[in-house]
Amino acid sequence: MREAHAHLAALGQSLAMPSLESCANLAECLDHVRTAAAAAAPGAFVRLHSARPEGWPEARWPSIDELDRAAPANPCVLMSFDHHAAAANRAALAAAGVAPGQRIEPNGVVVVDDAGRATGLLLEGAAYAVWGAAPEPTPTERRDLLRAALQHLRSLGFSEVHDLHSQDWLGPELAALERTGHLPMRVHLYPPAARLEAEHAARGAWESPHLRLAGGKLFADGTLNSRTAAVLVGYREPMPDMPRGQIMLDAGTLRERLTVAERLGLHLAVHAIGDGAVRFVLDAIEEVSKGRRRDSRSGHRIEHCELIDAADVPRFARIGVVCSVQPCHLLSDVEALRRYLPHRLDRVLPLRELIDSGLRPGDDLIFGSDVPIVRADPADSIRAAVQRRRDGTPESDAIAWSQRISEQEARAAFGERGRAAPAAQ
Repeated sequence: MREAHAHLAALGQSLAMPSLESCANLAECLDHVRTAAAAAAPGAFVRLHSARPEGWPEARWPSIDELDRAAPANPCVLMSFDHHAAAANRAALAAAGVAPGQRIEPNGVVVVDDAGRATGLLLEGAAYAVWGAAPEPTPTERRDLLRAALQHLRSLGFSEVHDLHSQDWLGPELAALERTGHLPMRVHLYPPAARLEAEHAARGAWESPHLRLAGGKLFADGTLNSRTAAVLVGYREPMPDMPRGQIMLDAGTLRERLTVAERLGLHLAVHAIGDGAVRFVLDAIEEVSKGRRRDSRSGHRIEHCELIDAADVPRFARIGVVCSVQPCHLLSDVEALRRYLPHRLDRVLPLRELIDSGLRPGDDLIFGSDVPIVRADPADSIRAAVQRRRDGTPESDAIAWSQRISEQEARAAFGERGRAAPAAQ
């Protein structure tokens, strides 16, 4: 099987870090923080991942005061499961050198209350700035974390993984693992698109038949849970000054990056979760493709595509764009979808329409997980694609039931050949 959207370095770290995934409410979250802080040396960074505040009864992050009390002797930061928001205490903000209200690229902000005081909430680039203030792993630790990530994916049955937004050290580190017999699968790398030409020039030092540079990565919008995904129809309860989320990428820059990738014989993988961002990226790819032969395919990918407007579904096959989706996100986003986009639930992951429009599971409709944003178990995406709801819930809870596909089609989207079959009507 192929895991078409993963983050190997972050997965390795997450396997060695406390998780908040099992928390049912705010109190349990704070209990986890207290436990992690008690186990850490005074002054050491405490980081926990996979927070899902939208799924808690309180539907909010812990405040900066609550985190100060839970981790009084340590910088502490909690990362959301989607990695687009975080919460931190005062010591972590100080360690990162960020100020209340500060704007931090890309599209990040240190959120403040009405009095201008930091709430502890961090969005987009601000979340990464504080999360990244913790000490980096040593080279030996980094290699061990990569090995753990690869073995974890291998244990789930994957023989190929695509790493999206690859670090500049990842290719050489994976090549070192391959030389010692510790690369158990094929790996395709997608570094940030701004580095694509440099990575292309340097790839000869680490590429092999099992390890290659596949393309570049860009972000067009944010996420649904943070309400920063760009949507065509406004959110219920939008973020201040962002009724429809936000496009996080200049159109001219996107067209330039697409052109460079094609010149290098590569392609781009563009993060676009909202239907507004999906249309924005399709428009750019179509514009760049005008100079191409009519029978040629772009090979460019749009990642996530959690909402797609009906008018844009047939454009994927027509332009030759790969739809790279993670159906498992439907399971984790149920509360956010119902709360913020109840009027657009019929446009969530329109897999049936995409296949009927001409996309082929495993070729130009491909599945991944976005691990460690969510777990990599392919059973989650198969369940979401086929049942359109969480396990154990009634059919009435399904989101966009008409968009379900067959289990064979879902498995084929993971790269299991010869398994695609029509869904039962």
